[in-house]
Amino acid sequence: MTDLWNLFLSAAFVENAPLTLFLGLCTFLALSRRTPSAIGLGIAVTAVMGVTVPLNQVIYHALLAPGAWAWAGMPDIDLSYLKLISFIGVIAATVQLVEMVLDRFFPAIYASFGVFLPLLTVHCAILAGSLFMVDRDYSIGESAVFGLGQGFGFGVAVVLLGAIRARLAYADLPQGLRGLGITFTLAGMMSLGFSAFAQMVTP
Repeated sequence: MTDLWNLFLSAAFVENAPLTLFLGLCTFLALSRRTPSAIGLGIAVTAVMGVTVPLNQVIYHALLAPGAWAWAGMPDIDLSYLKLISFIGVIAATVQLVEMVLDRFFPAIYASFGVFLPLLTVHCAILAGSLFMVDRDYSIGESAVFGLGQGFGFGVAVVLLGAIRARLAYADLPQGLRGLGITFTLAGMMSLGFSAFAQMVTP
């Protein structure tokens, strides 16, 4: 249990997708203008990653990995080259499900996403979670914890940025820092802060 907790904390803070791995910056910057949309994005990414990473782990090891078909007398079959197509298909189906739920029960949050919600299908941070899972050979339990940790870390980062941007909306900023200027500055400062978590990891 301690190892899984450490994996969750590491995925959320040490390997934070937008701030230390620099993944998913498009939605991270675009949907952090308002706190409600940032919260919605964080929940959506956490839900999608929490489902897709363990599901892709099962699909990969049961069907795609080298030797996965040994039980059927075909140990030489290697379908691992199909993992990208398979992973994206699973992510697309999950994003579609999240989109339907938001449209039905949370129309305000759904409207705030605009075109960015369907783009979660090809969100690099979400796909990276499944690819890291394959590269590190996580078990089903580790995959679930890692996916939730990555999604939670993304959510924390985007909500923090959204809250700071909302606070600075009426600040008297220099002309050159208004808009994306202050956003990039804030993201850089947050990245430095999250990078410090790497120094706290026990070897």
